[in-house]
Amino acid sequence: MRPGGQTRAGVPQWDIAVPVRPSRLAGTTMAGFSDRANSLVDVEVIPHPGVTMVFDLGDRPLVIDDGNRQQRRERVVAGLAPDRVRGQGQPGSFACLQVRMSPVVAHAVLGAASEVSGAVLDLDDLWGSDALRTQERLRAATSWEDRFAVVEAALARRHDAGRAVDPEIAFSWGRMVDSRGQLRIDRLAAEVGWSRKRLWSRFRSQIGVTPKRAAQLIRFDHAAHLLAAGHTPAVVAADSGYADQSHLHRDVTTFTGSTPAKVARAPFLAVDDVAWPVRR
Repeated sequence: MRPGGQTRAGVPQWDIAVPVRPSRLAGTTMAGFSDRANSLVDVEVIPHPGVTMVFDLGDRPLVIDDGNRQQRRERVVAGLAPDRVRGQGQPGSFACLQVRMSPVVAHAVLGAASEVSGAVLDLDDLWGSDALRTQERLRAATSWEDRFAVVEAALARRHDAGRAVDPEIAFSWGRMVDSRGQLRIDRLAAEVGWSRKRLWSRFRSQIGVTPKRAAQLIRFDHAAHLLAAGHTPAVVAADSGYADQSHLHRDVTTFTGSTPAKVARAPFLAVDDVAWPVRR
């Protein structure tokens, strides 16, 4: 496990744990967050190309605000690119375990890709009573490594029993990630031997967003991390495949409602390389 600390001024002093071994489910990562400093938790979530699960393990409830005046607690799922999500917690013993899954994995694990996309839901609505049982096992575990094992087993069980996406869709997602969202959809359709219309339809039904939206999100994610690393918007725009800085600004506004300068200072990204050391 790896501890994480404050990386720059204004960033919460969290302890961060990551598994010793990677998940057997490709495209799945986990991290544990805790803070015993009795500080207020209030973090804006920057969208990333993955589906997130959160299990609250602290003494005080962690509230996930979905940006639409709806609040979720305890066991939460956030789909691809949810709108203006914040994590908020009162001073006290804060702890949670987060899982990030590629939408290819989430399709089998959650079984409702199109429903989850862009939404923040209670995991109970997707897993039923198994969601609560998993959280109870997590609370009973005595170490982060034991907690990671509990979640790994639950994910693997659901994944193996679930329905996999089409091989062409899994391939398409992988190509998009490898190209950092800069691969043209027409070329992608040709590579899998489908028409553009068929790829668009099947991708939307299984991943939850259109190929164009997915590519935009992947490209934005790359740009956001470059901004957080201190690169100028001009350099980030050129490196990430944007036409110019205005194009970058529009995408940042679309996904965050903010500016490149504010995204560069986002606490959520400041600890990202510690919590999620392997970029997908």
